Amino acid sequence: MSIPLYTPAEARSRETFLALMWAFSYPGRIYELPENDDPFRLVAETLLDLETSCFTPDRALEASISFTGAKTLDAQHAAYHFYPSLLPQYMPFIQQAHRGSMLYPDAAATLIVGCEFGSGIPRTLTGPGIPREHTIQISGLDESFWDVRATVCLYPLGWDIYLLDGRRVMGLPRSIRAK
Repeated sequence: MSIPLYTPAEARSRETFLALMWAFSYPGRIYELPENDDPFRLVAETLLDLETSCFTPDRALEASISFTGAKTLDAQHAAYHFYPSLLPQYMPFIQQAHRGSMLYPDAAATLIVGCEFGSGIPRTLTGPGIPREHTIQISGLDESFWDVRATVCLYPLGWDIYLLDGRRVMGLPRSIRAK
């Protein structure tokens, strides 16, 4: 029996998917995405398709991820939100992101946000996938982001978040508390 080889694009998407999956399985740990000039495009290529929807306030990024065929919707209705940086003027969009409902918690949005690991105010993470607690440092996320997340992420409601620092990715599922 022979096993077919992956094309380079399939191998890249598979490697990206595995990094994203492990990032959510072990919140607060950093995983590497495959080599690529644009990690947001790489994540979009892996997560988006004709049956999904996305939102980004960044027009250049919107053009970059349009190849996926995903529907571009407003912030309130999009399943995936892409923010290459978290500028203060983007906070109203994040506050509009769907947090799911008690009947359909899986309808919540997933946020993909650019930031920088290793500097900033220390945050202590607790929750599933974290033995006891784990401390992280992330800069580029305004304090208001953490405040809004704390009020919105009341499990099972809330957003799942991927934080990107270049090719490095960290997952923050809605079940994780950040203090």
